[in-house]
Amino acid sequence: MNTPQETFNRREFIQKSSLATAGMLASSTLFANATPSAKRKVAMVGTGHRGTSMWGIPVVKEFGDVIEFVGLCDINPGRAETARKMLNVTCPLYTDFEKMMAETKPDILIVTTVDATHDKFIVRGMELGADIVTEKPMTTDEAKCQAILDAEKRTGKKVTVTFNYRYSPHRQKIYELLREGAIGTVTSVDFHWYLDVRHGADYFRRWHRLKENSGSLWVHKASHHFDLLNWWLESEPESVFAQGSLEHYGKNGALRGNNCRSCAHKNDCKFYWDVTKDKRLVSLYVDNEKHDGYLRDGCVFKEDINIFDKMAATIHYANGVNVSYSLTTYSPYEGYRIAFNGTKGRLEAWIKESGKMTIEPYDELMLSKNFGDVEYIKIPQAEGHGGGDARLRDKIFRNPNAPDTYRQSAGSRDGAMAILVGIGARKSIQTGQPVKISDLTDLKPKAVKA
Repeated sequence: MNTPQETFNRREFIQKSSLATAGMLASSTLFANATPSAKRKVAMVGTGHRGTSMWGIPVVKEFGDVIEFVGLCDINPGRAETARKMLNVTCPLYTDFEKMMAETKPDILIVTTVDATHDKFIVRGMELGADIVTEKPMTTDEAKCQAILDAEKRTGKKVTVTFNYRYSPHRQKIYELLREGAIGTVTSVDFHWYLDVRHGADYFRRWHRLKENSGSLWVHKASHHFDLLNWWLESEPESVFAQGSLEHYGKNGALRGNNCRSCAHKNDCKFYWDVTKDKRLVSLYVDNEKHDGYLRDGCVFKEDINIFDKMAATIHYANGVNVSYSLTTYSPYEGYRIAFNGTKGRLEAWIKESGKMTIEPYDELMLSKNFGDVEYIKIPQAEGHGGGDARLRDKIFRNPNAPDTYRQSAGSRDGAMAILVGIGARKSIQTGQPVKISDLTDLKPKAVKA
């Protein structure tokens, strides 16, 4: 059974925030509620690190002339107050989601809560008249996914899922080369992602370590990767067969405590992490533990950890492409290796993002032609997930109607197809059998995305 710090009083929060459904039909164009001359009214639910750093501070600084924050909502009142100070705004604070929506009537609702609660706020937000900008993953299981799809149709509002990886220059270049037919018709993909012993371990410290919160890393983290595959291949996944285990973190550790600050093994554990050295995290979490008991520096060897730390899957696409995918969470460096095999050649990359290895100021792609030369293509690196963060925010808040040349904007179907691979992978591990994506929701995979 979860302790209060694991559940964050989510049930109480959602109970307060769930009234009878009020269908409110409107245009499906994003931000259609705002008049051309007025600033678009924005509210945010979930004011933690991701919400404030990606959708709070930079949005206020970059788009203050076109948007206005009208409300911030969090189950932790201290964290909401901290967020307001970080954003340097004067909008009211709420712990009651329904009250915020009723009083502020936002045009845009940004959802950055615990993954398993996304569906509640996405669905109710649309019912109360807002278009939705939600962090990935869109949600964590197939029933919640279907509820979001149904609500979008019912209300006429729009869900935007923030897949920032699509917007980074080197991933865009991969998209361009594949569309140009640089390696002919793609037949298979080898895709292997590595989380290091710093970033990777951090998922096992936080609320993500419980499957009931995050859907496991199959959904929380890998949905990013599955979305990239869906976008690069311009097709949708048809089936998945997976394996996974927990063999490094959790119950496998020899040393164990409740959290790093109170641990007796500080001098012996290689995973000891001093959260007090990060002033931002102290302000958001440590200083506000008294409100909900959530410990940001939880032990990576807690015995309640129930997500996988080693995962592998075979994914078959509706257009015939086969993908071999893996995710490792305790690598010495962060990054990924990917190779697209085609009828005329091979496109591959080894992207190293952190760790002890030397990081070049550019990302490199290797394009090999059958019976031809090898070409190395260098793309300059940029801050914020390879430069994707700023470009994504600009598309959402500054230029929502700009041409989407590379089809980088992602809606609810994109969000669904990304998480359904991970949800299917979880089910495959449970049953030992392949899972058909079409069996999970009413979406039928398309060989060529519309």
